[in-house]
Amino acid sequence: MIRKLLILTVGIGLVIGCAQGLGKRADVIKAPAAAPGATYVGSETCYDCHEDMAKDKHNVHMVIADFEVVGGYKKGCESCHGPGSLHVEGDGDTEKIIKFGEEGIPAEEVAGVCTTCHQIDEHMNWPGSTHAERDVACTECHKVHHNSNKQLLAKAPERELCAECHPDVNAQMYLMSHHPVKEGKMTCSDCHNPHGSGSLVEGMLRTDERINDLCLKCHTRYQGPFVFEHDPVVEDCLICHDPHGTVANNLLQQQEPFLCLQCHEAHFHAARASSLEAHGIPGGGSPYDNGRKLQGTNYGFQKSFMTKCTQCHQNIHGSDFTSQSVTSGHGLTR
Repeated sequence: MIRKLLILTVGIGLVIGCAQGLGKRADVIKAPAAAPGATYVGSETCYDCHEDMAKDKHNVHMVIADFEVVGGYKKGCESCHGPGSLHVEGDGDTEKIIKFGEEGIPAEEVAGVCTTCHQIDEHMNWPGSTHAERDVACTECHKVHHNSNKQLLAKAPERELCAECHPDVNAQMYLMSHHPVKEGKMTCSDCHNPHGSGSLVEGMLRTDERINDLCLKCHTRYQGPFVFEHDPVVEDCLICHDPHGTVANNLLQQQEPFLCLQCHEAHFHAARASSLEAHGIPGGGSPYDNGRKLQGTNYGFQKSFMTKCTQCHQNIHGSDFTSQSVTSGHGLTR
């Protein structure tokens, strides 16, 4: 009985979730309404007034073949701006045509125009993307006319375009340790899909499952499998690393050993014993000599805090060797 109730509850939840998803899709994608009674007149008629558009040799939308136009739409200017007969007859009345820009149709209707054709591959997840939910219009990132950029980006390089809305992330690119984005060897879209991702993780990442799967596309040497694995590495690379930039080396969230000490205790016993042996007490002995505390017995503690863990534990992402001579070793040393 309990099992049946559980299955019923899960089923109802899925139905409600799907219904909410369909409602959200309708909010972010809505086909704009053309002027009532308008008919198609062809691009040549548009060029009578818009001569500059006739000279736009870079607009890929003007050179597509008939079979590439979907849904019975006309190709050319009216494929995006809608039938223009009333616009022509009204001496260029902009209320009789689909208009883009600041005074044009809202973001969800812009998406309705663009996704008429762009609805597969990278664009298929636009309705659920962060950009769509925050009313970012396609035309805020893409410039359709007089643009030689392959992706029709409004600005080049790509990083400058993303930085307009993400200045905090752009600032991290100037920290000591960072991915080579500002050097031009990578782009934001190498890791992120601005049109939406099928991943359950945030950030519109180009991965269907874990963040690690994205990182391992370039950092394959850390994939393993290893006999001795480091749990944070298996779970999420971002536990230790910030991919946009840090002041610590290797994109670490914090310098060593303090990053490691958030999860691991320092080797206090070994450090304390070695410090006392340095003062002539075999095996460490007592930290006191006739009631007088030995000077400098905190030397071992200081050394452990001033030493990088990776000086000994070099294969921190995983190893096939134990880290100590005993069977309880961590398995992260070379």
